[in-house]
Amino acid sequence: MSVEFHISNKYLRSSRKKGFVSFISGVSMVGLILAVMSLITVMSVMNGFHEELTNRVLNTISHSYITGSDDTLENWGDLQKKIDSQDSVLASSPFVEDFALMTSKSASQGVSIRGILIDQEPSTSALLDDIKYGSLSLNEDESSVLLGVGLATLMGTGIGDKITLIAPARNSLGTLVPISQTFSVSGIFNAGLNDYNNGLAFIHLYDAQDLFGLGNKVSGIRLKVNDLFEANAITDKVVGSLGDGYYGVDWMQQQKHFIRALNLEKQMIAIILSLIIAVAAFNIVSMMVMVVTDKKSDIAILRTIGMTPKRIVKIFFYQGISIGLIGITVGTGLGLLLALNIESVISGIESIIGFQFFPKDVFYINRFPSKILLSDVLSIVFGAFILVILASIYPARRAGKVNISEVLRHE
Repeated sequence: MSVEFHISNKYLRSSRKKGFVSFISGVSMVGLILAVMSLITVMSVMNGFHEELTNRVLNTISHSYITGSDDTLENWGDLQKKIDSQDSVLASSPFVEDFALMTSKSASQGVSIRGILIDQEPSTSALLDDIKYGSLSLNEDESSVLLGVGLATLMGTGIGDKITLIAPARNSLGTLVPISQTFSVSGIFNAGLNDYNNGLAFIHLYDAQDLFGLGNKVSGIRLKVNDLFEANAITDKVVGSLGDGYYGVDWMQQQKHFIRALNLEKQMIAIILSLIIAVAAFNIVSMMVMVVTDKKSDIAILRTIGMTPKRIVKIFFYQGISIGLIGITVGTGLGLLLALNIESVISGIESIIGFQFFPKDVFYINRFPSKILLSDVLSIVFGAFILVILASIYPARRAGKVNISEVLRHE
């Protein structure tokens, strides 16, 4: 241990005469601990929320879909067999999707209509995993429909009630004419997202072809692939195997704005919360300036016995770094501990105050998920350490410039 480091550590210890300075050092250290702990905890909770929300959104859409240049597919049965023959494709399902006007006895609403084959659709989407009322069945002969829970409420319909769908379709002359069909509500589902619960209805694929005047065509074929994050490359490979006149859209393209918004939100909150560490670092500056002022007589003695200004600078620089390292280390440990047990901590707080932060009937996510990313922790630790270094430079340089003659004169 160098002499400079030994002296800097001694200055960190409390003494009867210099207790106030040691108290200020402790406050600065605690501030840095709380700042690092808070930032790690908040970032971990944000990661957890983002993962939970992303998973819910991805469960409601397919990994990708393939369609033709005119946004329809003909001879889709043969195309689906070729698609299913690809090793990287786990499942596929044809679909027809368009907008229509839905009317009931008490209301009318513009909705998105999706025509599906009920034995294939669940393999590529989780929208119909939670059937609240009725059954998961679409009978072509009886023209049945599945409604989201929000849409069923808006329309004032229940199981067995009738609704009418009105959609524009082109006749043989190429002009648009309204086509209407009556359907019976066979089931009501909860997709977990209001956009789908309030504005989506499922009917049989063949009923959708008749309603939208597509003949034997479909809007496209949805895919479920074996590697979610390689969906783009896999889709391109599948499209290449089908020949010309087709294109694919993967989940990143479908939800690019949503994913971009999540990433931007995380970056902005990280920047804002980093200001907490910056404030803690400035506390170190003010504390070290006070230490230098308090230790002027010690500096004069050290200079008198031959210690150079550069070595004086090292003493106070090491002291600032020591305070920062202790604060960062303890803060990181507490932050990781809190992030790992955040749900238990929140549950305890809720039981004490008798208030639930995320009621089940209001929020999609009614818990505090947490996901610790090593990259986030390292970024926080590295950023905090850089700020501590910067905060220690000015007071240390000030210590090296103390005027010995002036100090001795005052003494």
